[in-house]
Amino acid sequence: MITPPDTLPYRHVLTLPTRGPAVRVARETAEQVLAEWGVGSQDPCRDPALLIVSELVANSVRHAAVLSPQVTVVFAGGPDTFAFGVHDRHPYRPALFASAGIAPGRGLATVMELTHGLGGSAVVRGDADEGGKSIWITLPLRRNGRSHDR
Repeated sequence: MITPPDTLPYRHVLTLPTRGPAVRVARETAEQVLAEWGVGSQDPCRDPALLIVSELVANSVRHAAVLSPQVTVVFAGGPDTFAFGVHDRHPYRPALFASAGIAPGRGLATVMELTHGLGGSAVVRGDADEGGKSIWITLPLRRNGRSHDR
């Protein structure tokens, strides 16, 4: 069972201008956060998590910048869970589960395939004022197919 992000003991927040360099900075920050929390390159969720963070931040830059001058990434972690939410102030909420068959882009479809392939979950949470949203991804941490302790 995956622990809900709100109850995880580790947390790191990154807020950036909604511009192209945000993608690289978010990915590099995710790498640092995972390393600091003891998640090494051998963990099967590490590289897919970096790709998912990059894709979600790129989507905010590409589609939300006109209404959202900033994008925020919240990282949360615990002994067996890594979660992150990408927030922008654009009100559009994508349909995560319908994205696999939709052209023009494959970004969200890739996010969903990776998330589910790792046994994770994804959810879109709207802001209370309906003026923005967060896409939260929660992934189990494993080594050699088993959950691990830190």
